[in-house]
Amino acid sequence: MTTILSQNTADCNTARAFEALSKQFEISPEVLAQADLSQIEAAIRVAGLYKNKARAIEEAARILLEKYQGTLQTILSLPINEARKALMQFPGVGPKTADVVLLFSSNQPTIPVDTHVNRVSKRLGFAAPNANYEAVRQALQSLYDPHDYLNVHLLLIAHGRRYCRAQHPLCDDCPINTCCPTKGRWS
Repeated sequence: MTTILSQNTADCNTARAFEALSKQFEISPEVLAQADLSQIEAAIRVAGLYKNKARAIEEAARILLEKYQGTLQTILSLPINEARKALMQFPGVGPKTADVVLLFSSNQPTIPVDTHVNRVSKRLGFAAPNANYEAVRQALQSLYDPHDYLNVHLLLIAHGRRYCRAQHPLCDDCPINTCCPTKGRWS
């Protein structure tokens, strides 16, 4: 549920929304599938896009109960490509959300591509400037050992937040600016 809340939302607002949702409801498929939609919306409003996210949470909980006995374990035990496909059948779950769940919940070998990972990968020349989600993910995964995917994901996010910002990147302060093919292009 947290991954749905986190979509297009700052981490602090995701945490606030999850905390509010947790105070209002037990976080379980049984409870959330039966919850009043307007109460879920009110609890997660701070996360933005709360109407869509509330519907996605309620529907995902219902599907999880009906198809998977209330647990993701069946899906997470599948081979990675099958697991990705199964997760993307849930409302509000696209490739990035599926990859986040796979990486963080079952340590499956994938690199989720969020906005920071996408931007930094392209600026550093790890992926083509016009590459789509899957092309960026595949490019990164071809460069690194699967054992390192979690660290690669987290480090690219941290670098994107700290130095390689979308607007006004800090190229002069960047610790890897000497090997950046696009240094200064964004300033």
